[in-house]
Amino acid sequence: MIDDAMVSAYLDRIAAERPERADLESLRELNRRHLFAVPFENLSYHLGEEILMDERVVAKVVHERRGGGCYEVNPALSFLLQSLGYEVSIMPGRVWIKGNLTAPLCHLALKVRIDGGEWLVDVGFGRNSRYPLSLDTDAVQEDPNGAFRIERADDGGIDVVANDTALYRVYDVPCELSDFAPTLWWYRTAPDSPFLQNLFCSLPTETGRVTLKEDRFSRVEGDRRESVTITDEQELLTAYDKWFGIKLDRLPVKVITDGTVQIAFD
Repeated sequence: MIDDAMVSAYLDRIAAERPERADLESLRELNRRHLFAVPFENLSYHLGEEILMDERVVAKVVHERRGGGCYEVNPALSFLLQSLGYEVSIMPGRVWIKGNLTAPLCHLALKVRIDGGEWLVDVGFGRNSRYPLSLDTDAVQEDPNGAFRIERADDGGIDVVANDTALYRVYDVPCELSDFAPTLWWYRTAPDSPFLQNLFCSLPTETGRVTLKEDRFSRVEGDRRESVTITDEQELLTAYDKWFGIKLDRLPVKVITDGTVQIAFD
């Protein structure tokens, strides 16, 4: 939980009104505004910064105007939602990469219970839905970001499928943020870690997405795509500020330069 002053600051950060009640309509709006305001990024991994999963991550999102990966932005959103009266729990997950699932606890998503219904909320995945997904149906759920389905897996997990491609699998089991500490250590230290092999900052827009991967800036608007390499350090710092609202006093330095795992955004 966070105090009322921080709740107000968080809502200002994502340009959202304080909900009158913790209902589905408000949850949808909070999810949408969070996605458009808080970047999916891993700069801390390459700036030598600590990765926080407790209430301190809210200050990073709100006061530093930063984003993060699923271990950061989803916990941050959970603290906001709980403080607004929502019933929230953590869902551990595994990501589908080239037809294979990663190890358990490699992804962190949220389950929000409203009026007896259960909703998947995830603002920490590069190409997920814009709105919460119902966990109570296997029917196609149309979203501005595609056609999504929830599929029950043989191991008890729940696959999130977008346009017939499985993105990740979550599990509806009791879980605490502290359970992710060993996997976070692996993400921070292992040569195979996709967060060390990649340096990225990405933010969706109403009609596309802007992404900065190392020195390559890409912008997608509808059917139009543009991409440019930025070689000047000051121009890179300016790009972080202009497109993502992130003010840095130094550039992140990619930790591992010969990785093969790529993180997709479109």
